[in-house]
Amino acid sequence: MKIVIIGGTGLIGSKTAERLRKRGHEVIAAAPNTGVNTITGEGLAGALENAEVVLDLANSPSFEDKAVLEFFETSGKNLLAAEKIAGVRHHIALSVVGTERLPESGYLRAKLAQENLIRTSGIPYTIVHSTQFMEFLSGIAQSGTVGDTVHLSPAFVQPIASDDVADAMTDVALGQPQNGIVEISGPQRVKLNELIGRYLQKMNDPRKVVADPDARYFGARLETNSLVSDKSPRLGSITFEQWFAVTAQQEKKINMAAS
Repeated sequence: MKIVIIGGTGLIGSKTAERLRKRGHEVIAAAPNTGVNTITGEGLAGALENAEVVLDLANSPSFEDKAVLEFFETSGKNLLAAEKIAGVRHHIALSVVGTERLPESGYLRAKLAQENLIRTSGIPYTIVHSTQFMEFLSGIAQSGTVGDTVHLSPAFVQPIASDDVADAMTDVALGQPQNGIVEISGPQRVKLNELIGRYLQKMNDPRKVVADPDARYFGARLETNSLVSDKSPRLGSITFEQWFAVTAQQEKKINMAAS
């Protein structure tokens, strides 16, 4: 089966492509650096020719409100139109748990716009809502940093490792369209401020984390369960400790070598 992955050279895309190829499928890793651009349309028709499944894993290069909305609307319209012409039978998009609950966030408003385009496209689809990736913990800490402190909400998160996300996306790609939402999540629920505190401590980072209920997350104030799912999500198997022992330790070594 021919499967096209938009954003196929990124973190989740490359891991998903590897898994699908190992199962014997033809995979096109589509991205601007491979000659496929969903914003301009460059290379899109050729990449989608004879494709049965498309996974949209692309992300906006800018999180500024106007730019991110334009990215997901333009990319989504171009991609879905090209898929109709090519006769694609299953469109899959990776989105975020809590998208519909956080309208204050420009990024999540843009993801919701993308989802609405998919729902009204007429193409059989599955939207995968994921909790936050463990690989983004450093960026979350940086976003809340003020001087030598990190201000973060005490709302719950349930972070998931990118390998678990790729496993889920692989299974969805080889399954039937749900014409609805599938949710995936990490195995452990913890408060965001406590998780980042543990992460920074393990990284020997001296910044102190402050629990701040008014701290913004992608522009939105969080309620206790804004970023977690109680809809029986598919749970990943990799815990924070297991992930840190492999992935984050590599980052730690790089930081120490650069210092």
